[in-house]
Amino acid sequence: MAHSNTKMSDFIIEKKLGEGSFSEVYRVKRKSDGAIYAMKKVKMGKLSSKEKDNALNEVRILASVNHPNVIGYKEAFFEDMCLCVVMENADGGDLLQMINNRKKSNTNFTEKQVWHFFIQIIRGLKALHDLRICHRDIKCANVFLTKEGVVKLGDMNVSRVVKGGMMRTQTGTPYYACPEVWKDMPYDNRSDVWSAGCVLYEMIMKMPPFRAQTMKGLYTKVLSGKYDPIPQ
Repeated sequence: MAHSNTKMSDFIIEKKLGEGSFSEVYRVKRKSDGAIYAMKKVKMGKLSSKEKDNALNEVRILASVNHPNVIGYKEAFFEDMCLCVVMENADGGDLLQMINNRKKSNTNFTEKQVWHFFIQIIRGLKALHDLRICHRDIKCANVFLTKEGVVKLGDMNVSRVVKGGMMRTQTGTPYYACPEVWKDMPYDNRSDVWSAGCVLYEMIMKMPPFRAQTMKGLYTKVLSGKYDPIPQ
């Protein structure tokens, strides 16, 4: 997994793309050939053992998938207590950014655009599910895009290979979580399909299907399956 002969000095950091509690993502250029990548730097020293497992798990899963609608893995290495994961760079941002831009401009996706993105999301999901991988955090912010409009599913920090049976761990993002996750019941990769449906709704309506001011209110909405219908 780790390539000890690769180091940070092999890359030029061009721009910070995002950050989390213990990680940062940069657009980088490899000095040897000028190739552009995304690099995720995870501060391993600050993580719990479970969080370290998740970080390494993401590398294993990314490395096992080769599909045009899933972010491509290049390599990973350790340096200065950081796990550095080099990945394909999706230069068109993510679907949430695109939806927010539509909100600001008061415009909608055309039906053709919605299907263009959604079909690719499903193709990426099928590639994961064919390998028995459950993404577990499908949401608009994890649907990345190239400038050519190619969808790339990414951020597999909580993804799991389902060896058999069901999963029980509550994870993912509440707005997109299926009823089984909310009820702390066993679930499988069909939970990703529920989340993809929420993404489809959000592309059309520019808001998630289930919304509430409190977690209890959101729980009630999801379990009742009540959402504003999409206008004809």
